[in-house]
Amino acid sequence: MYHSVDKCDDDPFQITVSPDRFARQLLWLARRGLTGVSMSRLLRAHTEGDAKGLVGLTFDDGYADFCSEVVPALLERGFSATVFVVSGLVGEHNAWDEGGPRKRLMDADGLRWAARHGMEVGSHSAGHRSLTGLSEAELHDEVAGGKAALEDLLGEPVNGFCYPYGHAGAREVDAVRRAGYGYGCAIWKSELSGRYALPRTYVGERDGALRLRAKHARHRVRWAW
Repeated sequence: MYHSVDKCDDDPFQITVSPDRFARQLLWLARRGLTGVSMSRLLRAHTEGDAKGLVGLTFDDGYADFCSEVVPALLERGFSATVFVVSGLVGEHNAWDEGGPRKRLMDADGLRWAARHGMEVGSHSAGHRSLTGLSEAELHDEVAGGKAALEDLLGEPVNGFCYPYGHAGAREVDAVRRAGYGYGCAIWKSELSGRYALPRTYVGERDGALRLRAKHARHRVRWAW
């Protein structure tokens, strides 16, 4: 689970990985025979029994640096990834991160460019609101409305959803399933873990080889579903 890849000296929420560190993290994967792929490809490979050596790479929020920094680095390795986009804030900035660095979000052209280069675009809701405190109508707008908006923008189906802040209970998971998504990404393992609440491992600027090895092992042992 990544967010932003950019140069940033002031990052209290630790959502930013520097381009140099990111390149070294991709190299770490490649040297171990691991290939970064989108979540839809990873899940399809699991269904077909052919997921050995594949690692799902996700990028929450849809920052503009996904186009400038992430995609070129991925393509250089023959990797792909999924970027989860806030449909109602395309081309704007991360207003929800009060107290953190202002970061531009991908615009419509950037989203289409990323999709043309083999990246999967998923939904991170319509407005990056915690879903657990919303009314049924608001929940529908965030989940189903976000999907419809991105599909109109891209001209293709949107298969994946990512819960803002990782907040997801049974009601929210059911809403994602009913909206027609093929899967949902959470953060932590829980009693809901499965195709619609996939646990992920955070990767940050401090994660060098030793930490990546530990996180990879922990994810495989503790977060299997």
